Amino acid sequence: MQRLAERQDGLITAAQCRDLELSTASVKNFLRRGVWRALSRGVYLVDADMRGVPDSPRALVRAAVLSAGPNAVAVLESAAAVHGLQGLRPQTRLHVSLPGKMAVPRRLTDATVVPHQLTLAAEHVTVVDGIAVTSVRRTVADLLLRLDRLAAVSVLDSALHLGLLTEEDLTELPRLMFGRRGAATARTWIEQADGRAESPLETRARLRCADGGVPPDELQAVITGASGQVLARVDMLWRAARLIGEADGGEVHDRPEAVYRDRQRQNDLVNAGYRVIRLTWPDTQDPQLIPRTVRRALASTPQGDHEVVDMNRRRPVP
Repeated sequence: MQRLAERQDGLITAAQCRDLELSTASVKNFLRRGVWRALSRGVYLVDADMRGVPDSPRALVRAAVLSAGPNAVAVLESAAAVHGLQGLRPQTRLHVSLPGKMAVPRRLTDATVVPHQLTLAAEHVTVVDGIAVTSVRRTVADLLLRLDRLAAVSVLDSALHLGLLTEEDLTELPRLMFGRRGAATARTWIEQADGRAESPLETRARLRCADGGVPPDELQAVITGASGQVLARVDMLWRAARLIGEADGGEVHDRPEAVYRDRQRQNDLVNAGYRVIRLTWPDTQDPQLIPRTVRRALASTPQGDHEVVDMNRRRPVP
């Protein structure tokens, strides 16, 4: 039983308990003692007293799919969570697709399962770590029709960066969206994707720059010093102005060791004749803030001659 639960993010179903000949009385005893906890209808978290509250999105999606039955498929944001795609807001609802009249709302302890009746071809469904989900290609196509532009391109960038989508896959997305509401607008966002973005913050900052008429010349550029040593690989670069834009996500850059490393790195770049502007998530909320910051920084161009090498350039920044 323990091995089965571990393969399922610590979860086990009532049906699996019956298959293992674990009596209903034993299950109720575990629940009463707090050793197990009902995470959703007919789905229990084993060793709940030691695990605490599951914070893994994948575990919650798995619970929803297990609870909804063998015909359930995780879709939309829930499928994206299973695939590890970034760029979406934290989800309080879990999305599953069920056939016909089986799509009846059910409630979990911690979130609501939202039933859908999506028409899914066999090639649009896959299994990830034992969870039935829509394929990455179908998941991204579905999300493009639901998200705003910044979030949609962030998801596209994430899929490309993780190697879950290819250039060929991008060309297939319009076909998957054909005839669906919002498809015409969503198609225009596909060409704005760039897999060199390593985080949704980088995507959003790049798009704000492009919208404001100050797109960076290069992404993920390697900057070397006078003697040829590598000083840094930077998120965005305006070459002529020797201006660097760095997307500072708090989950990484607020760590003490990261703060020290960033300071040393910035000192090296400044001493080599570059200027660095740091962009945060709140900066992206105002469409004008980042372009205005970049324009002001571009107003003066530092002197010097330092080599810049573009890594893995995929396409011009939109």
